[in-house]
Amino acid sequence: MEPAWEAAGWERLAPRVGRCRLPVWDCTAGLVVGDDAALMIEAGSSLAEGAALRTRAGEILGGGRRVTHLALTHPHFDHVLGAAAFAGVEVYGAVGIDTVFARGADELRADAVRHGVDPEAAAEAADLLVHPRHLVSGEWTLDLGGGVQVLLANVGPGHSGHDLVVLVAGGDGGREIVFCGDLVEESGEPQAGPDAVPSQWPAALDRLLGLGGEDARYVPGHGAVVDAAFVRAQRATLAARFGVS
Repeated sequence: MEPAWEAAGWERLAPRVGRCRLPVWDCTAGLVVGDDAALMIEAGSSLAEGAALRTRAGEILGGGRRVTHLALTHPHFDHVLGAAAFAGVEVYGAVGIDTVFARGADELRADAVRHGVDPEAAAEAADLLVHPRHLVSGEWTLDLGGGVQVLLANVGPGHSGHDLVVLVAGGDGGREIVFCGDLVEESGEPQAGPDAVPSQWPAALDRLLGLGGEDARYVPGHGAVVDAAFVRAQRATLAARFGVS
C-alpha cells in the first residue's frame, strides 16, 4: 500500500509513514498507517487545525477509515489543542501530562493567545482539552496491523517535563523513523520555556539516539527531517548552552 501522500498535502517518509508541516509555527504532525489502525502524531493548535488534520488523514486512509490512535509528544498548545477534533481515538502521552492538563488548561489557553491564536478558539480548545487515556512511563508498542509497529517511548524530561517520542520500526527501507517532538528543532534554536528541564535535555537526546540509532531519520517538532549527526550536534549545543554534560 503506497497512498498518494503528496497529493493529499503530506511529505511521504516511507510507504506507510508521512508528515505535514502546519502553518504559522511550522509544527510537524505525523501519520502512520497500518492495515487495522492509524496513528496521528500531534493534534495541532486549535480545533480547526485538528479537524483539518483529521480530514487530510482521511484522504490518505480512504474507504471511510479514520485515525484510531493519537500520540501527543508534549503538553504545548501547538501540539495538543486540536485533540478534541479526534473524537473516539485512543490518546497517548507521557506519564504526568494528564496532571499538566488538569492544572494548566488556562495557561495553555493563555500561551496560545500570546502566540496569536484567536482568543475564542483558544478558549474553546482549552475547555474541550482531551486528557490522554494511556500514559507512557517507559515504552509502549502499538501494532497497527500489516506488520506496522510503532514504539512510544518516554525519554524526557527535557524540552518539557513530559516528552514522548514515536519510533516507526523499519519504516524506510529498514531505517527507523523517529518523531522527536520538540526535543529536536531544525527550523530554529530549540526553545526552553518555563517547563523545560535543561539539566536533563542532553540525556533525553542520548536516549532518543539510543532508540533510533545511527541510520534513523529523525523528524523534529519544527523543521526539516534530520540525521543522527544533526541530533548529536544539537545535543552538544544544548549541553554547552545549559552548562551540563
